[in-house]
Formats: sequence, C-alpha cells, structure tokens
Amino acid sequence: MRPERVDLLVRAAHDRALADGHALFARADALPAMGRAELELPAKSGRRRRIAQLEIRFMSAQLARPKNGLRANWPESVAVNVIDVRQTNPPAGEAPIHWRLLTTHAITSETEAWATVDLYRQRWAIEQLFRTLKTAGFDIERVQIEDKAPRDRLITATLIAAVRIQQLVHARDGGPGPLRPLSDAFEPEDISLLEACCADLEGKTERQKNPHPKGSLARAAWVCARLGGWTGYYGKPGPVVMLEGWLEFQALKRGTNLMMPHRQDQSDV
Repeated sequence: MRPERVDLLVRAAHDRALADGHALFARADALPAMGRAELELPAKSGRRRRIAQLEIRFMSAQLARPKNGLRANWPESVAVNVIDVRQTNPPAGEAPIHWRLLTTHAITSETEAWATVDLYRQRWAIEQLFRTLKTAGFDIERVQIEDKAPRDRLITATLIAAVRIQQLVHARDGGPGPLRPLSDAFEPEDISLLEACCADLEGKTERQKNPHPKGSLARAAWVCARLGGWTGYYGKPGPVVMLEGWLEFQALKRGTNLMMPHRQDQSDV
C-alpha cells in the first residue's frame, strides 16, 4: 500500500491491462498531442549535445488487478494518471525518447504534466547518489557490521557525505540561478584551506583558473574536482572524481588540524 502523503511516480516498463479491457499502451498511443517542448540532451559517449523535440500526452486510467497469483485481497483496479512523452525528431540510427509514466500526482493541465516529467528527470540525481554510496564511491555494501545501531549510524553518516558530493556536482557549473553558498556543504573554518588549495591548483591558462567567486559552493566544487584529478580541460567532473577530491580535502584538513597543536607545543617550549 502507498503510504499516506506519498505520491507514486514510476516508468511503465510493461504494458498493462485496464479495467475496461483495453491495453494501457494502445490507449496512450491513441491520444492526440497535448503539448510540445524542447529538451537539451547533454553530450555523452557516442552522442553529441543536441536539442530534442518532445510531445506530451496524458490521461487518467484504471489499472486492472493482475489475474495470476494470490491477489484476492487486492482491489479490482487502481487509479493512476498516465503521462506519455515521446521524441518527434530522433537522429537517424538513434532510438527516440519515449517515457510512459504512471503517477498519483494530480494531472489536470499541460503545466502539471510537464512539472511531473521534471520530477521524473530527477531520477538521474538519485541514481548518482546511490552510485556514490555503493561500489563506485563509499562502497557501503561491503560494511560487515552486524550490530544494527552502529551500522545505521555509519550508513547515515555516509549518506550525508554522499549528499554533499551531489551538492558539489550540482554546483560545479555555477548555475542556473543564484550561486549556492559555501556554507551548504562546508564549515566557515574550511575557507582558508580551500583558498590555499585553489591558489596551488590554478594554472596559467584561463581554463585552469577558478571562474567562481569566493564564498560560493561552485568555487569549492572546482577545488574538489581538481583535487580529484580533473584537469579543467575535458568533460565535466562527475561524482566519482568529486568524491576523490572531497576525500583529499578532508585528508588535508585533518593534516592541518593535527599540525596546529604540534606547532603550539613547539612555541610553548
């Protein structure tokens, strides 16, 4: 059962029977286009950055209860809203974008339909967060702590760190919109070390200079990306590179903190 005050938004991977005997995909295919929009597709391996032309269709539907299995206590049907988004101008040889979304969000207008599509597009950020948590990042799956309390504390702390990595990834370009402040992911005492790292990492060319203002999270993201091995020339630093840089910064921070009492002891001699 769906928890109260929680909405469902999933992509339909398989066709489903409707309560009236028709099929979900055929019903959606028969709808006229109800709106159009453009979507920028970022460059990736084997694909250049391009603009995709999209059409949107939406409707309400009653999904029929599956006939097979022990589901006698399930309702006869479940009410959902259906959003169909498809690309109209795919380049030759490339499969077009086609998303069939099922949701409990209210969809009464084109504006609400596109807003829900924007929510679905956030799935990539969620996938990247879990990628950072798992093997490609903190490797939380290899934790072998059996006691629930310490294990849960470790997982929670790791999740907080993974969220900070995502904050850095999202801040790396400095926009759109107002710049996020450094305090979103760093402490005030981190500023001097970040600036020292920045001065050490900047090169002679414009592309090797940090383009973001002091006090912004974007500036810190640039520092962490460079500490993680990004040269500033090719591509954009992803979560794995940003994680490596953030860990390097934390190591530098610990080293600085360890040195400070030692210097004080020396001065007291």
